[in-house]
Amino acid sequence: LSAAIAVPPPPLLAGPANMSALGAVEAGAGGAALFRPLSAEDGEQQPAEIESLCMNCFRNGVTRLLLTRIPFFKEIIVSSFACESCSWSNTEIQSAGRIQEQGVRYALAVASRQDMNREIVKTDCATIRIPELDFEIPAFSQKGVLTTIEGIIDRAVMGLEQDQPVRRATDKEVASKIDEFISKLKQLKEVHSPFTFIIDDPSGNSFVENPHAPQKDEALVVTYYKRTPQQAATLGLEEEELGEKPDDSAEDLRNEVLQFNTNCPECNAPANTNMKLVQIPHFKEVIIMATNCDSCGHRTNEVKSGGAIEPRGTRITFRITDPSDMTRDILKSETCSVEIPELEFELGMGALGGKFTTLEGLLKDIKDLVSGPGCTPQRVIEGKTKTVFIMDDPAGNSYLQNVYAPEEDPELKVEHYERTYEQNEELGLNDMKTEGYEAAPASDR
Repeated sequence: LSAAIAVPPPPLLAGPANMSALGAVEAGAGGAALFRPLSAEDGEQQPAEIESLCMNCFRNGVTRLLLTRIPFFKEIIVSSFACESCSWSNTEIQSAGRIQEQGVRYALAVASRQDMNREIVKTDCATIRIPELDFEIPAFSQKGVLTTIEGIIDRAVMGLEQDQPVRRATDKEVASKIDEFISKLKQLKEVHSPFTFIIDDPSGNSFVENPHAPQKDEALVVTYYKRTPQQAATLGLEEEELGEKPDDSAEDLRNEVLQFNTNCPECNAPANTNMKLVQIPHFKEVIIMATNCDSCGHRTNEVKSGGAIEPRGTRITFRITDPSDMTRDILKSETCSVEIPELEFELGMGALGGKFTTLEGLLKDIKDLVSGPGCTPQRVIEGKTKTVFIMDDPAGNSYLQNVYAPEEDPELKVEHYERTYEQNEELGLNDMKTEGYEAAPASDR
């Protein structure tokens, strides 16, 4: 049985009725008294009757419109159509306001029979879900309705039952599964066990009653969210209606590999350098630059931080305990030094330049750079030696992958520290004036 079960939508009301509804709203824009609070005790609150065309038999019927206000919510238009000729009827609601700035999601923990009587405003673009049954009523599969949670379930049961006689004659197995599912839906109404009722409306115009209003309802969670471009397009919103047009230049830069001409550092022949902006998860953006020379075959790659120098330096201490640690991503900026105490090895700031590679790749580059059996990290690469690997970057732009992210890594320690005067001097920060430079005399610049 499909997880998404939709009730077939009824035929639309005739055009004149809908136009009249809009006209009533426009007429009432200057007088809020047209939208009276919804109450069974209000004897003056009477629906307006409009003669309109029945879309079932194409004879005239009557549409009744009620302009009302839901307490602690907003104004809505309730419309009901009935045709005396063919006995066809239809009821739906429309929001009397505009599409809201944000979508809304209501999640109600239904725990009692009283919860089944909560008022629900469901627009036609809202999706209803009951996770415990893997049940869903998709958006635009039903017209908007003012009802209760029990009414929503009754309507779903009615939609599933209407074609059951045909299914029993053509496919007994499917009919049997649907009967079983209908039985589960009916059992929900008895609330023998709690379940979750979710209504998600990107237009922001659906509503679930809070009987404790204006106090908070502990069983009801209301979440407002920003619509996706797909949801906005489904609602027919133009880009101008969504506010300022988003700046896609940064996104285009992330998805594009830039190329520019340069000279090979080995043979000085013309070569191409490729540049790509990359977002490192749980870290920041970096710029990867790679140069390939077709003349001599020389290749280089370098990594630059995509951001500014951090307010504090970073010291990363990692204990290598397993050969799989060699596969961890690592970003070594050109201001980062590397230390392996067990090998009495230290690589100064600026050596090897910036690198975005794996721990194994960086250790191989270090092995190729240095010589001598006392300092080679080959045994560390092969996983024969457990050691501590330390990265110290005063600029704070280096990174070692945490495979447990966002949880803590028991073998990884990241410390942030205040830079010394000497470290700031090496980074060129001591003579950098970042405040009040506009008004400073030319001699002070």
